[in-house]
Amino acid sequence: MLGGLIWWCIVGLIAGWLAGKVTKGGVGFGMLMDIVIGIVGAIIGGWIFGRLGGFPFSGMLGTIVVAFAGAVILLGLVRLVKKA
Repeated sequence: MLGGLIWWCIVGLIAGWLAGKVTKGGVGFGMLMDIVIGIVGAIIGGWIFGRLGGFPFSGMLGTIVVAFAGAVILLGLVRLVKKA
């Protein structure tokens, strides 16, 4: 359990940074905040894909894809709330 959470946090660091680069859209949070959102997004992405029955790919690639998807979704939602 704890090992899995630590793994998602490490992958979330990478996914948050990448998601921040992909979803800039004129509203920047900075690298540190994108990484924090990426960690939370990775955990959310892991939870969502786990509930849907699994990950789109297996191994390291699947983990990064899921974390990236969760981070992009969360960054998009945060940016929508920030604009409002």
